[in-house]
Amino acid sequence: MALVFGIAQVKAAERDRRERLTLETLRNFQTREFAELIHYISSRNMPKSRKEMEALPANEQIIFIQFGQQMESLGMLVAERFINIDLVDKTLGSFVITAWEKYKTMFQDIREKAPDPFLGEYFQWLAERIDERMRENPRKPFYEISIPALQVKP
Repeated sequence: MALVFGIAQVKAAERDRRERLTLETLRNFQTREFAELIHYISSRNMPKSRKEMEALPANEQIIFIQFGQQMESLGMLVAERFINIDLVDKTLGSFVITAWEKYKTMFQDIREKAPDPFLGEYFQWLAERIDERMRENPRKPFYEISIPALQVKP
């Protein structure tokens, strides 16, 4: 009986941890700082190499680095199954792919020339998984899905 109770406690702790990480991730997506990063990345041309990156003013380099690190961390959380890829799909969706495409050339340059073969590996992995999901099994917008338990009765 103690073993069953212990297993139940471990599973509950694991579920609690996943819920906390999910909520924390959602809060991070909803900050003004993250919105500014998304706007900045969306509205700028990405440097094509480390040399071009280093030619940018320090504050711009920091923005590109910070966003890249956040996407790398997000990829790690999904890859290690701390958060579900559905969360990323529902909150950032195709922006993950778009952002990776902007970073890709520069990261490949650094991977080869630094050499740093691991740079952005989880960011790339996450973008590729989101792209596969969108192509192979696109989800419908939530407002189009009929879920009886969530329907409001007049």
